[in-house]
Amino acid sequence: MSVTVTLIGRDGCHLCDDARAIVSDVVSRHDGIAFNEQSIDDNPELAERYRDEIPVVLIDDKVHNFWRIDADRLDRALRERTQK
Repeated sequence: MSVTVTLIGRDGCHLCDDARAIVSDVVSRHDGIAFNEQSIDDNPELAERYRDEIPVVLIDDKVHNFWRIDADRLDRALRERTQK
C-alpha cells in the first residue's frame, strides 16, 4: 500500500522546521512512504485553509496533526496505515 505524508508549512516558521525534522526522521523508518512538502506561501488555497494551523501533517491528504507534531503518534499512524 502506498502512503504519502505531506507537511504544509512556510519559510521562517520555527514550528515548521521542527516538524520537518520529526516527519523526515519518522518517514525514514518506514519503507514505501512518500514525503513531500507544500508551502502556504506558494499556494493561496492552502494559505486560506491552513494559515492558522501550520505546520500541518497530512497522511494521504487527511489531516493527521497540526502545530506540534508528535513523533510517536505519527509513527503509530504510519504503522497502522502500512499494515492494512
